Amino acid sequence: MIKILFIADIFGKPGRKVVLQLLPLLKSREDFDLIIANGENLAGGRGITPKTATQMFEIGIDIFTSGNHLWDKKEIIKFLLDEKRILKPANYPPQAPGNDFFIYESRKKIKIAIINLIGRAFTVTVDCPFRCADSYIKKLKEITNIIFIDFHAETTAEKMALAWYLDGKVSAVIGTHTHIQTADERILPKGTAYITDAGMTGPHDSVIGVRTQDAINRFIKQIPVRFNPAKENLKLNGVIVSIDEQTGRATDIQRLSIPLEE
Repeated sequence: MIKILFIADIFGKPGRKVVLQLLPLLKSREDFDLIIANGENLAGGRGITPKTATQMFEIGIDIFTSGNHLWDKKEIIKFLLDEKRILKPANYPPQAPGNDFFIYESRKKIKIAIINLIGRAFTVTVDCPFRCADSYIKKLKEITNIIFIDFHAETTAEKMALAWYLDGKVSAVIGTHTHIQTADERILPKGTAYITDAGMTGPHDSVIGVRTQDAINRFIKQIPVRFNPAKENLKLNGVIVSIDEQTGRATDIQRLSIPLEE
């Protein structure tokens, strides 16, 4: 049995603080074969830098998925040319810096494929995630039956539609982007683990990670407002997915929401 820990969107310094303190504890309790995290908001709540990525790799994260904020910090561009463990959404143009997928080999010598995709509803103009998924799955199935997808999308309908479309073709479709954890984790009929959104790792007394007054001012004034990460009520959100290593079918998905005790 393969056990994968997925850590939901790590938001800025508060989110990194949560991971630094709670990930060693989780690793001491569970024998994870792979630890994945969405890191597109790792630095200051928007973007990722070589320094913040390296810090998280050193604490035990194996692979980073991302989304539309991956390139917000200019210093990450050159870093992405060599660092293959940070994924961009594979349905972005091929010229966009970043790795489309990653094949991870566990300590048990089991190969696990990780793909990152982004939705098109209310987000960005990119290739179809459904057709893109089909294209990569066809190639990756020649290497492994275990395929894990982070689907970074805005709408619940698009995430759910992709999960049903890929049911039985991949091991897991885990939704990210909204920073609000949903309570619909399940194993679909053909063996694909699914949750609409894994949530956010960081400050939960906030508006999706941002200080509440900053967000309120933006809605009231309708002019640009500097968004600062909040600091209160820190939690680690995510899921643990168990997968049969022979068939690639998920057998269990557990939702995580762990407060950081100050």
